[in-house]
Amino acid sequence: MTPPSSNPQEMLQCEHKLATVQRVSEALFHKIELDQLVETALSSAMDEVDAEAGSVLLSFPETKQLVFHHSIGEKPVPRGTAIPWDKGISGKVFQSGDACITAQIDGTTGHYALIDELTQFRTRMMLTVPLRRWTGESIGVLNLLNKRHGTFDEHDLALASIVSAFAALAIQQAKNFDDAQKAEVVTLLGDIGHDMKNMLQPVLAGMELLKEEVDSLFKDMTATELNRKKESQNLCDEATGMVQRGINRLHERVRELADCIKGLSSPPTFAPCDLAAVIHEVFGTLKVLATEKELSLLTEGLSSLPKLIADEKRLYNAFYNLINNAIPETPPGGSITVGGRLDTELGGIAVWVKDTGRGITKEVLKNLFSARVVSTKRGGTGLGTKIIKDVVDAHHGNICVESTVGVGSTFYIRLPIDPTQVDFRSQTRLP
Repeated sequence: MTPPSSNPQEMLQCEHKLATVQRVSEALFHKIELDQLVETALSSAMDEVDAEAGSVLLSFPETKQLVFHHSIGEKPVPRGTAIPWDKGISGKVFQSGDACITAQIDGTTGHYALIDELTQFRTRMMLTVPLRRWTGESIGVLNLLNKRHGTFDEHDLALASIVSAFAALAIQQAKNFDDAQKAEVVTLLGDIGHDMKNMLQPVLAGMELLKEEVDSLFKDMTATELNRKKESQNLCDEATGMVQRGINRLHERVRELADCIKGLSSPPTFAPCDLAAVIHEVFGTLKVLATEKELSLLTEGLSSLPKLIADEKRLYNAFYNLINNAIPETPPGGSITVGGRLDTELGGIAVWVKDTGRGITKEVLKNLFSARVVSTKRGGTGLGTKIIKDVVDAHHGNICVESTVGVGSTFYIRLPIDPTQVDFRSQTRLP
């Protein structure tokens, strides 16, 4: 057994480590929300080593990326920013599982400089430790940047390692809790989908019978009568078609929600697509709701847009969600406008959905396109905007939003003409 050290400095450091264990464990293990855990772990680590800034990156095996989950500092990295999980110092630590102190960042250290370019933050020094499951598998990394006084040393590394060990355990605990909840919800959605199919089948059968009856009535009319009733016939055909498409989309929506909760997404089916026609169909579906609210549904410049290579069903879902979300938030007499133009700089199209609604608070905006967005609507799931983001990502596009409380919101979407050839996901700017 190793005797206790008589070195005062070593004893002081040992006491510091024990105090760190107590503070971090108390701070982390009374929380079960993943976002709170990550933020608390990062703040604790920064305090322990006196760092100017820091970030927690979690791994996404599906895309082989490290994604910035939380960042603290004067110029934080935007949440959701991703880097390849084998690039830079973070990638090296993630792959090896070995912590690393980089005393001076320069061209020889392998630092991923694109993040500094994005944030305009200068990383001078860096301490990086892996976040590992108890089995040893890395689930991400914790970065601490620019010690305020002096340089990072082995003592700082030991303190950061203590925080990362507790953080990884707490994060895994939170993820297990989330996974259990997700499994329960997915099972419930499967049951709901099955019940919906059974309940809607008589509606669908009834619409088929009604269509056959209407077609028979029009068939027996003379040419003169049919000419006078042509508008009525078109309206009946449109109504029955709308019901049939609506039922199909309802089934797709339940599957989509289940996939979103599970974090899964089937590959998109790309084909030539007319965005103006997609918006026209969305407007047709939501026309009754908009009329009841005395809202105007308007378009700008869509007819001049070229055809896209896109998954039409997914684009419909994205714009349906955006416009359907805007309707209850827009006071009577307001408007919702979908506009578009060519983006000559990026070589794609820029589309916007603008409403004159209540606007979105800063608190909601922060997590609007994440899996943890909280719906502000009674009975809302909060998954609508996450689904929108998934659709835009599937088309290698990007989305952002401007909003002023009491004035309205504008969602900006950029889409490449052909997502199989171009990727806009690293571009984020307003039209």
